[in-house]
Amino acid sequence: MTTYQKNFTTDEYQRRITKTRASMSAKGLDAIFMIDPSNMSWITGYDGWSFYVFQGVILTHEGDPIWWGRAMDALGARRTVFMEEDDQIRGYDDTFVQNPEKHPMEDLALLLAEVGLEAATIGVEMDNYYYSARAHEKLITALPKATFKDATGLVNWQRAVKSEREIEYMQRAARITEAMHERIFEFAEPGVRKNELIAEIYATSIRGIDGFWGDYPAIVPMAPSGLDATAPHLTWDDRPMQSGEATFFEIAGAHRRYQCPQSRTLFLGEVPQKYRDAESAVLDAIEAGLEQAKPGNQAQDIANAFNATLNKAGFEKDSRCGYAIGISYPPDWGERTISFRRGDTTILEAGMTFHFMPALWLDDGGLEITEPILITEDGHECLCNTKRELWVKS
Repeated sequence: MTTYQKNFTTDEYQRRITKTRASMSAKGLDAIFMIDPSNMSWITGYDGWSFYVFQGVILTHEGDPIWWGRAMDALGARRTVFMEEDDQIRGYDDTFVQNPEKHPMEDLALLLAEVGLEAATIGVEMDNYYYSARAHEKLITALPKATFKDATGLVNWQRAVKSEREIEYMQRAARITEAMHERIFEFAEPGVRKNELIAEIYATSIRGIDGFWGDYPAIVPMAPSGLDATAPHLTWDDRPMQSGEATFFEIAGAHRRYQCPQSRTLFLGEVPQKYRDAESAVLDAIEAGLEQAKPGNQAQDIANAFNATLNKAGFEKDSRCGYAIGISYPPDWGERTISFRRGDTTILEAGMTFHFMPALWLDDGGLEITEPILITEDGHECLCNTKRELWVKS
């Protein structure tokens, strides 16, 4: 969170609002209520660890957005949002918090009616982590004259092409990611307890680099070893690292909420041939995919080129191999829009940012060698300079 220096100018927030309103008009919406903290921050600048209670931003076609949330968090809103008028920051009474007899959406309904939306067509993010079935039920019951439509992803898609300042923040996050990987290679060795290594990763990530401080990542470090690494989303325990095992590290540097994830795999000891074969196949497939990472191509072009090359080498990956990234909050550092997979015909544009995630899981471990990338005017840029290979340490 940054209260002494706003992350973006008011003009940039207003440009984002203008883009979002155009999409609202195309979908016939009088207003949207966004509850995704990434969207809230992108539209208003709000930044606080308060997404465990109900909160959100109301955007209509006129005036500044309205931040709404728990009254005590309204103080944080005043410290972080670009809006300056008191009427644009609304807090509900604490008796609504985790009270089975009351629900915050009842208060939100009163606010929506107050600003003239009692019978409006309102978009809500129905398929979002933070919007519950009960919340929706309470809201539609309290506003029977209103029409509610699913606006999941409406704001997310406006975030796809990054501004120069957003790209700068992601580049700073990339430097932090590089430092985290360097520390992993320095500290990891047989006998080191995994939790001690994770502590070093966290310390490096929060300390930052080159004067740029580290924010908290939207996902904790993934660092499974051996058979645990045959699964993609296990974290860590206190087991000592062992010779003869691979450990992949899926981590992200973060700066001002902008995330730059990257994975590398470390093998302790002598590398079996099947890991070398997998490494060779993945590296060739990455190059094939990156050749398609340029404006005018479709998202699926990257996936198709990657998978075709991987298949020729005798390997298969049945999941997507990339997704959009940018500003994010737990539990996910993806933007939940564009994916590198067959059938995604989204046209790539300069300023889009992705995690190209060509991971393989073998019968006794995993291999993750991934790249955060920026689509440029004439191609792409890998945001990190981390050496692209299977890392080996005796």
